[in-house]
Amino acid sequence: MNIKSVIFVPQYKNMELLKISAVSYLNTFPFVYGLKESGILQNFRLELDVPSVCAEKFKNRTVDIALVPVGALSEINGFHYISDYCIGAVGEVKTVLLLSKVPLENITHVYLDFDSRTSVELVKVLARQYWKIDPQWENLEAGHAEVGAKIDSLVAIGDKTFRLKPDFPYVYDLAAEWVRFTGLPFVFAVWVSREKLAGDLLGKFSGALAYGIHHKAECIEYFRSKLPEDVDCLGYLENSISFEFDARKKEGLSMFLGYLL
Repeated sequence: MNIKSVIFVPQYKNMELLKISAVSYLNTFPFVYGLKESGILQNFRLELDVPSVCAEKFKNRTVDIALVPVGALSEINGFHYISDYCIGAVGEVKTVLLLSKVPLENITHVYLDFDSRTSVELVKVLARQYWKIDPQWENLEAGHAEVGAKIDSLVAIGDKTFRLKPDFPYVYDLAAEWVRFTGLPFVFAVWVSREKLAGDLLGKFSGALAYGIHHKAECIEYFRSKLPEDVDCLGYLENSISFEFDARKKEGLSMFLGYLL
């Protein structure tokens, strides 16, 4: 289940407030848990929204730090990568899918879930460079992917994919398809800041993220009422999401951004 417009504001006095925007999906909950519950980072305001809104808030300078979908990076001037962590995948990610009622080679029309530009750009790169298909693309309004059962082919992201998947006999995991195409991991979102963070603040921020990643079971219990039903959420976080922003992921990210030029 997505969380819309949720804001957590720790109360501190006589200190400048650090505004942070993060994504409201299950795959980001370890980050949220670490920021809120580790006690490592103080004096911050945390806002949760869909990826496209996170990017807009950062572009509009209403937040200082954001977990930005990589497909939006080309539209942002003056940012700094600030963490060794990201939302990535080294195989099937399970929540970024091309769902279809016909085989890949017969797809002629695809509806696009615009909650994340990254997934939209990724499916277009795969169609053009790997699958060699040229469907007609049609944008859905934000939040309208739930009509998926009424259409033939749909790119859907996030927790709603668990509900939509049973309606489609053909399921193409976009992260796994990218790995097959390139041999490299895929990065969906990265942490960026407007200004370079001071060393102590950067360390505390990364420490809070690491705390959440290393306490996934506690994170699942904390968010239990907000999680999709009938899903092994801990297994998903352990096996489908790769959080380390390492050299291989940076190589994959560079390749992906090159295709967008």
